[in-house]
Amino acid sequence: MTEEHGSAPGGAARREDIQHDRQQRIRERVAAEGFVRTADLAKEYAVSIMTIHRDLDVLQAQGWLRKVRGGASSLPSLLFHGDLSERMAAMRTTKHRLARAALRQLTPGQTVMIDESTTCLALAQHLAERGPLTVISNFLPVIKLLAGEPGISLLALGGAYYPAYDAFLGPHTAEAVRSFRADVLFLSTTAVTGDTCYHQSQETVQVKRALMERAARRVLLVDHTKFTRRGIYALAPLTDFDTVLVDDALPVTELRRMRDLGVPVTTVRGGS
Repeated sequence: MTEEHGSAPGGAARREDIQHDRQQRIRERVAAEGFVRTADLAKEYAVSIMTIHRDLDVLQAQGWLRKVRGGASSLPSLLFHGDLSERMAAMRTTKHRLARAALRQLTPGQTVMIDESTTCLALAQHLAERGPLTVISNFLPVIKLLAGEPGISLLALGGAYYPAYDAFLGPHTAEAVRSFRADVLFLSTTAVTGDTCYHQSQETVQVKRALMERAARRVLLVDHTKFTRRGIYALAPLTDFDTVLVDDALPVTELRRMRDLGVPVTTVRGGS
């Protein structure tokens, strides 16, 4: 078995390249096969099982797969929200309807926080219409979209970059959030179960909770498909939001149940 040793100049950089290439291949194989055994990966790449465990830890933290007993599995469609391109394509029309409804809650001069959701990315595409605004975000597509936009003062939140989310997440990002205060936060969620929002990573929850703490008003944008999904880490109950915007495809029974719980829910109808 060969491990990644070497003391010659440039050896460390080469080891990093080998490691990155191996992780990329593992990610692609798990996605293609659904489940791969740790022992098989160690044999295929002629490295120790501990080395494979470290690779899987990295890939799981980035949101590409989930470690399970004896190996790694691709995340089920009802559990994992998909990579960025898939997320942007899903429910595109509905996201823009929700974004338009959210835009009407803004007034010029406010400070706005935007999370790493593609629903709020749809909102970000219209923010210049309500300028001047100060926008704070940890989502790289939002940062790129609004950089240099007239009427937008942009504050980017740094920290550890997670390519599966195309965002900065984790404790350093959450700490950066606490340096600011906003008039309103717009965010979305991976799943709603019962009366609670859920996400797939602790790093995401850390940042979203910090954003919620630093905003005077909290607006949740959520389409009806989120009520059929599952999540692992609880973010917050729906009653923690000042406004919950949902599309009109949400079943009436679910809508009535939310209102009975005291959730401040507003239905966004087609054409809104």
